Amino acid sequence: MRNHILTSAIALAAALSAPAMARPMTEVDLATLKRVAAPTASPDGRWVVFQMTETEADTYKRSTGLWLVDRNAKGAKPTAIADTAGKNESSPAFDKDGFLYFLSDASGKDQVWRIDPKVGGAATQVTDTDADVAGFKISPDATKLLAWGDIPKECTDFGCDAKDKGALVGPGSGRLYKDGAGFVRHWDHWETPGTYSRPFVFNLADGKATAARPADAGLIGDTPSKPFGGGEELAWGADGRTVFFTLRKADRNEPMSTNLDIYSWLVDSRTMPVNLTQDNQATDTLPTPSPDGKWLAYAAMARPGYEADRLVLMLRNLESGETRKLTDAWDRSVGSIAWAPDGKSLYVTAQDTLEHPVFRVDATTGKVERLKASPEAFEGNIGDVTPLPGGALLYSRNSALAPTDLFVRDAMGKVSQLTDVNAATLAEFDPVKLEKIQFAGANGDKVWGMILKPANSTEKLPVAFIVHGGPQGSFGNSWSTRWNPRLFAQQGYGVVTVDFHGSTGYGQAFTDSINKDWGGKPLEDLKLGFAAAGKQDAQLDLSNACALGASYGGYMMNWIAGQWTDGFKCLVQHDGVFDLRAMAFETEELWFDEWDHGGPWWERTDPEKWNPVNHVAKWKTPMLVITGEKDFRIPYSQGLAAFTALQRRNVPSQLLVFPDENHWVLKGANSVQWHQTVFNWLGEHLKK
Repeated sequence: MRNHILTSAIALAAALSAPAMARPMTEVDLATLKRVAAPTASPDGRWVVFQMTETEADTYKRSTGLWLVDRNAKGAKPTAIADTAGKNESSPAFDKDGFLYFLSDASGKDQVWRIDPKVGGAATQVTDTDADVAGFKISPDATKLLAWGDIPKECTDFGCDAKDKGALVGPGSGRLYKDGAGFVRHWDHWETPGTYSRPFVFNLADGKATAARPADAGLIGDTPSKPFGGGEELAWGADGRTVFFTLRKADRNEPMSTNLDIYSWLVDSRTMPVNLTQDNQATDTLPTPSPDGKWLAYAAMARPGYEADRLVLMLRNLESGETRKLTDAWDRSVGSIAWAPDGKSLYVTAQDTLEHPVFRVDATTGKVERLKASPEAFEGNIGDVTPLPGGALLYSRNSALAPTDLFVRDAMGKVSQLTDVNAATLAEFDPVKLEKIQFAGANGDKVWGMILKPANSTEKLPVAFIVHGGPQGSFGNSWSTRWNPRLFAQQGYGVVTVDFHGSTGYGQAFTDSINKDWGGKPLEDLKLGFAAAGKQDAQLDLSNACALGASYGGYMMNWIAGQWTDGFKCLVQHDGVFDLRAMAFETEELWFDEWDHGGPWWERTDPEKWNPVNHVAKWKTPMLVITGEKDFRIPYSQGLAAFTALQRRNVPSQLLVFPDENHWVLKGANSVQWHQTVFNWLGEHLKK
């Protein structure tokens, strides 16, 4: 079948107005660009506060502060409202009276503070607890505060000197994990037996929080869930007397379970929290009460043990308990939920064909409508959707060409930009062109991808073929502070990405299709997509290419090394699976490995079929291997094994090990070192 390629060209505005002395973006730029997050709005919608992280260019030390924009002031620019030198302020939230609450480590511990943005002046401390506060939410009537943090289960206050610290008896330093303990280690840290992320409710009066009491009585587990759960998993009911939270039971089955449940607790009652979703053994999350308090919206999966199942928008009548699937007929997975102020509709985000837009869902019929805006500002990655008075929406947006900034869409669909924090720096960079590609992949299915390249280049370009991780993910039109296609393009490469079978944003069947087929259809898609990119853009020199990937993308580098032996001049493999059998016993969240490959190792019908270790005799492509010693998802031993195989095969290879990084490279200096090492490796093997 002849590939049918649809193209879409998106040029950065800088391409039309680039300064005369433009320059390539560098790895230092990526590490030091300002990072906007966590926008919140005052009750009247006038004040918007967000957190911004800044990085010192010489030390790469990062600090986070809070900035405010007055929407009533024409041409208003953000001003610092809480940005103390040497301290960090984050997680802003307004109460009904317009006071701004936030987290700060100004006292030496992470605590809740507040300030009146209308008056300014010094902030005052709200909480003073033994344990650090990880997050919080203010009740609708501003009389209570819900906060959470890592606290031993035996503590009835927000932190205590626990007797059981998980240590062995005797003089040693060991930790004893008893039979049925659940996770021993998770993501990047060893678990402390008996300690969990726990929610507490405080009384709140005159800006002071008192009388902490646990909301999780009788439950054992983390709220919010670990390692990535946050405030989206907890909520106040409209009455200010009910708390909703998400929890996965911590026991011997936890490493195999995706069964997150939503609980409700009537504050100060003597009753236990009530499990609202006990009939569903799969994930239930994102509890979002309606403004009138009658409904609870949330997202639910159907299949236990599958972390990439479709999240369907659910509605529960809080009086009758009747629950219905609101978006069951919509083949997309809900990523966030926000009610419209009138309670007649909800705003949700979802991945959709390389984009992550926002949709309106009718609360009665379940009809889904993708929102549009003028000018076109809903392309890319939309997040932090917050309804404002009068029908406006506050949201964040980034793309593959630009980092996150804040925008407001009014009730008529007109968009105004609230922040442009990196404008001066971005204006310095050479322009980059982005094109979408579409082709017939494995089984003739429609597959999408992207090409990014220097906009003003006319010569043949060496190619960086970047494969996304997950594997149930997407290399879509969004900004990344780790794997950033624009940064690679700015080094003079044509960047090609492909959303192979298993990727998200194309319907659940497409996502499911990678199950027990890690090395099959995805590799075929990558081969076909690589060729399709070359046909669409003759400037790409496919004979002068290197492939790169992390996590599942790293697995694919190991798989390519033994299956596509003449495709590339070099490979970069970051935290990739080398031996599937070892992975089955070494990783921590077993549900992921067991779902994707057909159960525990001893029950799989053909466990060695897609195992890269079985094909090392064919390895000959030079490979750079990168790993982090704190990576417990794909332990660093997998990277060491791959490097050993390369060395024993006399294949040109290098090994970069970060002792202080997990599955990701997060620290500024480490990010710069990572990129310099990778760019040097590409430069050694590709001709420019």
